Amino acid sequence: MPGIILMCDPCVAAIPVRECGERLRDVRYSRLLVDRSRQDAEGAFAHVREGVLERLQRAQSALPDGVRLLLVEGYRPPALQEQYFERYVAWLRAANPQWSGTQVHRAASRFVAPPEIAPHTAGAAVDITLADANGHELDLGTDTNATPEESDGACYMDAKNISAKARYHRRILAHALAGAGLVNYETEWWHWSYGDRYWAVKTGSPTALYGPCSLPAQQG
Repeated sequence: MPGIILMCDPCVAAIPVRECGERLRDVRYSRLLVDRSRQDAEGAFAHVREGVLERLQRAQSALPDGVRLLLVEGYRPPALQEQYFERYVAWLRAANPQWSGTQVHRAASRFVAPPEIAPHTAGAAVDITLADANGHELDLGTDTNATPEESDGACYMDAKNISAKARYHRRILAHALAGAGLVNYETEWWHWSYGDRYWAVKTGSPTALYGPCSLPAQQG
């Protein structure tokens, strides 16, 4: 992972948050496609901050004809983030009993952000892919949320062990999202964010715009 800044890096946690107060917005009421496979009772998965949604819509406009963004997951409640992280930590410990706690924590952060700095809990991050005009997913090399272990590292944005077609589709995704101001977490081609601490580190911003937030009880 030379050159890749992981979520667990101290430079990420060191970024102060200057909460801007933007609301969470429901992507299902926009023109973006939404994958319902992660739908929860409250619809949390389909929410992102207003600024994130604005940039996703801008990215959609930059895609070639017949190609659509497909949101897999946006906002993630803190308790769910912690559950995901601890589950993966437990799996890594069992698979690598010789590893220290620091090694486990670092390896876990390649795939699930530590709960205390996770962009999803701020409504700042999306797991997102591409689909055709009929809503069928395009080939980007792995499933979204494929672990480094099960994908043999093909989940990394710059992985070499994927097809030319998948690499082409990743370039299309990256061009549109980066052009709209989002940043990629390089260990997960599908994870993009704006306004969170990781975004601040990658863009040189002195502060993050979004901190952990809660889904409003009533959605208008």
